[in-house]
Amino acid sequence: MSVRYRLAVRGWLLGPALFVALCGPAGVSQCAAQGPVVDADWEITPESEQALERGLAWLARTQGPQGNWESNDLGLVGLGALAFLSAGHMPGRGKYGDEVDRALQFVVKNARPSGLLNIADAQRDMYNHGLAAFVLGQAYGMTGDPQIGRALDRALKLIANTQCEDGGWDYRARRQPRGHDLSLVVMQAKALRSAVDTGFEVRGDVVRLSIGSVRGYYKPLNNAKGDDLAAREGPGQFTYDGHRDTVAMAAAGVVCLQEFGQYDDWRIPKNMDAITKEVSKLKQVRGNGEVPFDAYTLYYVGQAIYQVGGEHWRKDYPILRDQLVQAQVRRPDSPNDDGCWRDTRWVHGKPGQLYGTSVGCFLLAIPNRYLPILQEGKIESLREQVGGARSPR
Repeated sequence: MSVRYRLAVRGWLLGPALFVALCGPAGVSQCAAQGPVVDADWEITPESEQALERGLAWLARTQGPQGNWESNDLGLVGLGALAFLSAGHMPGRGKYGDEVDRALQFVVKNARPSGLLNIADAQRDMYNHGLAAFVLGQAYGMTGDPQIGRALDRALKLIANTQCEDGGWDYRARRQPRGHDLSLVVMQAKALRSAVDTGFEVRGDVVRLSIGSVRGYYKPLNNAKGDDLAAREGPGQFTYDGHRDTVAMAAAGVVCLQEFGQYDDWRIPKNMDAITKEVSKLKQVRGNGEVPFDAYTLYYVGQAIYQVGGEHWRKDYPILRDQLVQAQVRRPDSPNDDGCWRDTRWVHGKPGQLYGTSVGCFLLAIPNRYLPILQEGKIESLREQVGGARSPR
């Protein structure tokens, strides 16, 4: 695998208009056509490229005319669009242009007047909203589409207006004294950072409260309190609600801190150790369609190891990549299954296949670095840009 054009990696940092000009009349799609951009030969293998293409083909083949894969969860539909975007496919252009456009249009057209990106059960308001808003941020950064931009602007205002007094969020789109759990914070954190990457302004007070909320979900395992020396020196992990520590929440906490530029926070290495330990325990099962962990956990684990980088990325990513390749369903005689993965815990049926396949494709496409969220380096000024502060060592 040869190293491809660096322009596609850093192009969006130049701004969409300049990037399009440099790439030529076809804009991003022309640069994407040059192939994936990789930092090293080991990131992408012929097998992972083939698995990614099979997964995208399944998404295209099973999408349906409305663009929603029989799901009314705008977050899941957004993930379907994200799978195509992460592989360099742009709305209305090229091989999967129609498919990614239909998925994005389904999200945008079903946005509520309030900006809320949820038409399913109200108990899933902020899950769907945060995830869909994140995808719209990435899509806007890659297209500059004003329709997407308007929906994103309203979505960001709703995130700010529904933030709870302690810096978290409730499952429903409403302001409360206390947020419910870390899984809701990470959804909104990614939406906010996605917006920052694509030129939107984010209120500093919203980010500062979010950072405080995330740190509040860290639990020292030696009965230490808060940020004191004993907590820093002893073991600990991010939790769902202050009590339940899972690999998903370890990754979610890391992702939140990284998204907000808190790269030196002492909690990050402790949780990365926990993630690496769990990744090393994974066992391959050929062709059963089950993604490593579950789709939700895999989504954040993949991003955590990418954002932290270094040895974590070099050691853990090939394990996840190769397990996805091995687990993918290969049944050419069954078009409804061939090339898919499925979630193993939270979502079932065709929406579960949508969830698993979208996350699987996203993970395999990370080395392409087409998404704005994947192109950002460890820029120190980001802390000031979003209102964060360096965590004391």
